[in-house]
Order: sequence, then structure tokens, then C-alpha cells
Amino acid sequence: MHQFFIEDHQIGKEYVTITGSDVNHIKNVLRMRPGEKIRVSSVSGQDFFCEIAELGDAFVQADILDETVPKTELSSRIYLFQALPKGERMEYVIQKAVELGVYEIIPVAMKYCVVKLDEKRAEKKVKRWQAISESATKQSKRSRIPRVHPVMSYAEALDYADSCDVRLVPYENERGMQATAEALEKLKSAGSVSIFIGPEGGFAPEEIDAVRQSMDVISLGRRILRTDTAAICTMSLVMLTLECS
Repeated sequence: MHQFFIEDHQIGKEYVTITGSDVNHIKNVLRMRPGEKIRVSSVSGQDFFCEIAELGDAFVQADILDETVPKTELSSRIYLFQALPKGERMEYVIQKAVELGVYEIIPVAMKYCVVKLDEKRAEKKVKRWQAISESATKQSKRSRIPRVHPVMSYAEALDYADSCDVRLVPYENERGMQATAEALEKLKSAGSVSIFIGPEGGFAPEEIDAVRQSMDVISLGRRILRTDTAAICTMSLVMLTLECS
């Protein structure tokens, strides 16, 4: 079933109205017709099963059939702070993190990042990354589209994560899984969780020193993981812990 997103003011008592680029997508790309079923989500997280009733030139009206739509969002907000990786790995991380339930994604410029983006390139990248987030949201039937932030410095990222209840930092030089298990246990009572993933070159010693007293520095096992693998591994651990709590 295809999914579309609307603003709250587009919700009526018995129907929703879809406007914008989705109208052309519904009519001319998907070639949908009245009577076909769709799933509609609003920016505030409301979900509806609907049936297309009318296809106008600039709108699609769909009757609300059911408001008891299964919820797909995690119980906690997950903020993924991802060091800028090489190539298309950021696109992969965004896609998979959205599927796993991330709330926001924050690209971070760290000391050992190979990729260096100027303001113009960064703006273009973020626009592309946001489109990937939206596509992955629809594919995985999420109720809200995770925001991809503009690129932050490491100091800015630490400030932004300061209010999170639990802050996880997977570190390749950390040893022992007991601390990881203890950190994951904290998630069961956490409303918000931040995850800091280092770059291909790893965290700089001073970057780890800056968080040891305020965050949970954890291990992901005895093997060295690529930055994109580490992100998906940590997101999976967090998702599983929250879904089982």
C-alpha cells in the first residue's frame, strides 16, 4: 500500500486532501484511480487508511476508512550523530537508520573524517539525504519523516546531544561487552537516545576524552567495524532493546 504525507490542516472529519508533488505522482506515475487504498500520515504523527475518492487537477481527496493504524514509531527518540563517511555510505546509513526507527540524523565533521564539505556542497548533500530519508520512511511505513540536519562540528554535536537521556559512543578501542549491556539496559526508561558514530579513521583521542565522563563509551565486539556497519549495528541493538522493553 502506497503511503503519503500531509500537513495537519489537510485532515478533515471524514477525508484528507493531498496536494503538491504527490498529486502528479499519484495520477501520472502510479496511475491510481478512485477506489484504491492508500496510507496517509500527518506531520504530527496521525495515521489513516484511506480510499481515493476524487482526483482533481491540483489535489487528491481520499476518504478516511480507519484511524486504528498500527504504530511503527519507537518508544524513544533516537538521534544518530554520524561522522561524514566516504562515497555513498552516508546514503546507505540514512536509508537503513530510517528503516530501524531513527528520529533524527545529524552529519558530523570530525577530526579524522576524510570527507570535507564546503557550505555549498554540504547544502546540496543534505537536500539529497533528506530525500533519501523521505523515501525510506515511505518504504518502511513510518509515521514521520526523520529530519537530516545540516552538517555540525563535533562541538556543536555534543551540545545538541546534551539533553538526551542516554548517550552511546561505540569506540573501536573499547573492550568488554558488559558495559554495552549495562548501557542498553538504561534505554528502557529513556525518552531520548543519542548515538555517536566515528569516521573511517576512528575517533581522535581528544574526541573520546571529551565524552568519557558524560556518555557511555561502549564496545560492539572484538572486530573493527566500518563506520556504516557500526551505525547499523548500534541502531539494531537500540531498536531491539526498545521493541522488547
